[in-house]
Amino acid sequence: MKKALLTCLLAASATAVSAQQRTKATLNHLALYVQDLEKATVFYRDLVGLDTIPEPFHDGKHTWFSVGPKSHLHLIAGATGPHTGDRNSHICFSVPSVESFIEKLAKAGIPFINWAGEKGKVTKRVDGVQQIYLQDPDGYWVEVNDAKE
Repeated sequence: MKKALLTCLLAASATAVSAQQRTKATLNHLALYVQDLEKATVFYRDLVGLDTIPEPFHDGKHTWFSVGPKSHLHLIAGATGPHTGDRNSHICFSVPSVESFIEKLAKAGIPFINWAGEKGKVTKRVDGVQQIYLQDPDGYWVEVNDAKE
């Protein structure tokens, strides 16, 4: 009897945890409105290193990327001008090595700054993570860091 009661309690607890997890919001996608879809696609695919994934529209106006488990980045063509905004509003990608990423930027002729705005410098956060900031072809700010988690 005790064993059956314990089994029921464990099952009820697991069901409650599962139901609780399903009610939390999760990130599905980020969308960026871009002027030149091909330039933006090359930036995120070839420079940042994201994998493209199928998009349902097949209209030449969208590129989708996987950016994590069940999370995507959607590029949407049609912007009539560059994005203007402060780097406090940015998207961030973690890479195995900021130094190796900086080498890719140098080969591509793409400048970067640290948090203080110093050109070609790297910020080292208080937790030891190194980070840089750059802008994509449309002016969106992108942070690249070497955070492990």
